[in-house]
Amino acid sequence: MLRNKRIILGVTGSIAAYKSSYIVREFIKAGVEVKVIMTLAARDFVTPLTLATLSKHPVLYKFTEDAEAGDWNNHVDLGLWADAMVIAPASANTLAKMAQGICDNLLMATFLSARCPVFVAPAMDLDMYAHDSTTENLKQLTERGVHVIEPVEGELASGLEGKGRMAEPETILSQITAFFSIPGPLRGKRVLITAGPTHEPIDPVRFIANRSTGRMGLAIAEVARDMGAEVYLINGPVNIPIPEGLAGVEYIESADDMFKAVMAQSDLSDIIIMSAAVADYRPLNYSTSKVKKKEGEWSLSLERTNDILGHLGRHKKTGQMLVGFALETDNEMENAEEKLKRKNLDMIVMNSLQDEGAGFGHDTNKVTFIFKDGRIEESTLKSKLDVARDLCRHISNFIK
Repeated sequence: MLRNKRIILGVTGSIAAYKSSYIVREFIKAGVEVKVIMTLAARDFVTPLTLATLSKHPVLYKFTEDAEAGDWNNHVDLGLWADAMVIAPASANTLAKMAQGICDNLLMATFLSARCPVFVAPAMDLDMYAHDSTTENLKQLTERGVHVIEPVEGELASGLEGKGRMAEPETILSQITAFFSIPGPLRGKRVLITAGPTHEPIDPVRFIANRSTGRMGLAIAEVARDMGAEVYLINGPVNIPIPEGLAGVEYIESADDMFKAVMAQSDLSDIIIMSAAVADYRPLNYSTSKVKKKEGEWSLSLERTNDILGHLGRHKKTGQMLVGFALETDNEMENAEEKLKRKNLDMIVMNSLQDEGAGFGHDTNKVTFIFKDGRIEESTLKSKLDVARDLCRHISNFIK
């Protein structure tokens, strides 16, 4: 899908700049023509000679090559030349400049001149990434159509552990390839998906949970990705592999964690699919030490968790689609239809524990799709991947 594409790779001042050589190599192997633009700070981390040798083009980092001869690097021509612009690594400084339109180097001038899709792969320490200013800058860029290739968690150059590591070159290639793949019905849509259970802690070793495995949510993420969507997954504690090529993955533990993660992403999303099995109650009091076994009964007081789906329904943006799930044991249709209306959903996916092979712990599911216009479609027992395909088909029809 990338063969004969022309891509500008922007490299900024981050320790992750050494990975830019691997990104260039992956692009070249895929048949891409690559031109590299570096910031002056990036040259402290990787040499222009390395990237020039790999890309087979001179590396650009200043406006003029020979001022007296009038030899200069035309940022307008560069912006028109490219089929895509990828800034990897994207430092906090460069993200701030992009958000504010500051044009003090060749890379920023080319970004402001570019008419092609732009991708950024942030790379920085965890506190810099979590800082309100960085969060706001990324939000502004996303709202303007810049595609963010989310950083991952791991060991950082500071020695700390957390989110801020630049996505691996293979992941960056995968997301660019997905963008240029045959257009799918969800192309250009940002889809937020929640999956798995939540764990509500009682003490350091015990928690309240449910039997969700996350299989249904991950199947939806995989299908939505294949249909061209930019998928952001918020994942509870699960033990199954995450699909590759997603725009971002965030891992959470509790219902409160999920509420915060969803709220941070909801306004950026065109479609929200809440397939996670979020706990309705959590322990009222958390014990910081293990509760010891004693004679007699032990009572555990519980309190309600945040109603994430209800909150989304009350604050749904114009044009935003909201999909919920309902797992029922009795009065299935009545309860599901009531939930659809009460939480202002566009569609609800209902399944019953009365149906063999449905619900938690199976590779299959049997569902009923209920729509806000009153339509109902019952499905036979299918693999969860096929159920995900049916769901995404209904979503694509809804947004046409």
